Amino acid sequence: MSTAASSTAERSSAAVVRIHGHVAEPLELTVQHLRRLPEQRVTVSFDCLKEGPQFHDFEGPTLWDVLRTIGPSPDYAARKQRSRLLLTVTGADEHCAVLSWGEVDPEFGGQRILLATSIDGLPLDSAGPQLVVPADVCGARYISGIRAVWVGPAAC
Repeated sequence: MSTAASSTAERSSAAVVRIHGHVAEPLELTVQHLRRLPEQRVTVSFDCLKEGPQFHDFEGPTLWDVLRTIGPSPDYAARKQRSRLLLTVTGADEHCAVLSWGEVDPEFGGQRILLATSIDGLPLDSAGPQLVVPADVCGARYISGIRAVWVGPAAC
């Protein structure tokens, strides 16, 4: 996924997600790149402040699978080091949400948090992937049109 992931042709026709911070190497991915990873399907319901109850089917890779692909810099054997990591997910509208590494890491919370490539069967290629947090009752962390995922340590 390295050089192909940031090819000019694909960036011009599709939204790009920049994965950066404490990673082995920053990377840019499109929805098409994300579809090359194992996809999962989740049916969710959550409350949207503006639109009320929402019910959707999402498909896409887990955030964990994406992070493992790009090679974050923490030592995977060092559990205490990993437990300090934060993930900041930012959408095209600058809406942002923070997750902890422990929410997605199978040795901690292991939640199936997705970077969805489709919603209700409709592809998200031009809009960009959507963060899907199935355990959330509130829709505030359902970030649309993801443009960046930053990985880094908490200041503690």
